[in-house]
Amino acid sequence: MKDVTGKVVSVRGSIIEVGFETSQLPELKTILHLEKDKHSLLEIRSFTDNTRATCLLLTDSIVARGDSVISSGRTLHVPVGKGNLGRVIDIFGNPLDGNEKPVHEHVHSIYQQKPSFSDMSVHHQLLETGIKIIDVFCPLLKGGKLGLFGGAGVGKTILLTELIHNVVSQKQTGKTVSVFAGVGERIREGQELYEALGDNKVLKDVCLVFGPMSENPAVRHLTAFTALTQAEYFRDNGSDVLFFIDNVFRFAQAGNEVSLLTNMIPSEDGYQATLHSEMAAFHERLASTNQAITSIEAIYIPNDDMLDQAVQSVLPYLDSIVVLSRSLYQEGLLPAIDVLSSTSSALHPSIVGEKHYTIVLASQKLLKDAQKLERIVSLVGETELSPEDKLLYHRARKLRAYLTQNFFVAASQTGKTGSFVKREDALADIESILEGKVDDKDELTLMNIGTLAEIKR
Repeated sequence: MKDVTGKVVSVRGSIIEVGFETSQLPELKTILHLEKDKHSLLEIRSFTDNTRATCLLLTDSIVARGDSVISSGRTLHVPVGKGNLGRVIDIFGNPLDGNEKPVHEHVHSIYQQKPSFSDMSVHHQLLETGIKIIDVFCPLLKGGKLGLFGGAGVGKTILLTELIHNVVSQKQTGKTVSVFAGVGERIREGQELYEALGDNKVLKDVCLVFGPMSENPAVRHLTAFTALTQAEYFRDNGSDVLFFIDNVFRFAQAGNEVSLLTNMIPSEDGYQATLHSEMAAFHERLASTNQAITSIEAIYIPNDDMLDQAVQSVLPYLDSIVVLSRSLYQEGLLPAIDVLSSTSSALHPSIVGEKHYTIVLASQKLLKDAQKLERIVSLVGETELSPEDKLLYHRARKLRAYLTQNFFVAASQTGKTGSFVKREDALADIESILEGKVDDKDELTLMNIGTLAEIKR
């Protein structure tokens, strides 16, 4: 309801309580602004009674008790469209890259309805990432959702950046644009991503929306919805969309901080009672219609605990799960993906083919059997293994070494050029390893190569 006026009753940091003279309150999530400052923005979060609303302050504005507040009559709206491609914006659509504010033709609410069930489409086309271990063991479907799970410092962000580089630069889905949501992460990481995309000539097809950890929790929480609104606009206007978010855990954490500030009683594991509904509100809008939204999400695992409720709340929405291992990272096996903990719903003969499916099962069995031998080797050494077990153990180590790979986005740090490996080539090489065709090779020669053909050269 537009032009409804109220007064600020109390101020507790970024939590503002507003009283209204009439019992006709504005609707939930309505944007208010101070009469003295048109650039101030407050969002109604909840209602105390029939005359008072608890609001979140979204801008750096000075608010005092007694200030007059005016309702805008609508939710937060952001500019959308091609003008945002190649740009870095905040949740309001303001540029963060130091360039002029782009010209936009459309403005959309960040709270859109999810597509109806009849409008949704299911795609069975595989989307190649060029990363061997993902394309073989955790294949990504066009229109699917892939989650990168890992604790602090195991390579989630650089893996996500490499996926952006490989998938966007290949343009495998025809008319494709990308949207990146930086939720609650470091400003430094956002700057590095921006420069990496520019250096690799793919920035012009990417819209970046940032709400770094220096922002207040309300802004960080809404960053995901602003980026999602950009992705929905491109999808509804004839483009396939690649949606990247770093980090979904920070999205849940920001929602938790907001709930604590508004005195909501926490639920299981200390998280907000609305955690699962917030995850649903976000993920259910990442739906494909005639055009696909393919999402790749980084999820931080606090204390390396996969049973954390924020982490568990994401799992039901994902098609592919990639788990990064700290022990593999410490061994230098990068990307440090745990093959036995990672999976994908696309790993089915009807989707990836019988050959691919069979190779994955054989590889997992080899790695699982070798895992049982690790303890024996660590205690008494390889000499106590039987010749058959010794062969199996070394073959598994060579397979794991082959699954390492140099990244394009890390070339400036490592001095080694990245490699894009086609799925068919990776499958052929893994089949050769399983058949013992490289038993005479040292496992170090298999580290960080593209294909086995590189060894011969």
